[in-house]
Amino acid sequence: MRPPRPAPEPRPGEDRTTDLIRWAAFTCVLVPVVLLGYGASLAGAAGTALGLAAVTAVCRVLLRRSERCAARLLADEPAPGAHHRGRHQRTGTGPRRGGRHSGGNSPVG
Repeated sequence: MRPPRPAPEPRPGEDRTTDLIRWAAFTCVLVPVVLLGYGASLAGAAGTALGLAAVTAVCRVLLRRSERCAARLLADEPAPGAHHRGRHQRTGTGPRRGGRHSGGNSPVG
């Protein structure tokens, strides 16, 4: 008998996205029911349900795409210690390191 295989742990963002999509699907059902309860027409409630379902589907696609892009960026990111400071990211002090300067070209008055 083989020991049970542990379930893979979901990624942190995946759980939140799945919950968000479930709530959106719930509202796609709830809103038309409430509209019917307040006397809206069946056609109006059905149109609202279809509109909400379309918006939910588009949002789901965009959220999943965003997650994939973020995961790809994290996978491609170099190790924190291997970062090379570019030409414009120098530290230290000096005449061209930012801050206020009292130069010869500033007006006095």
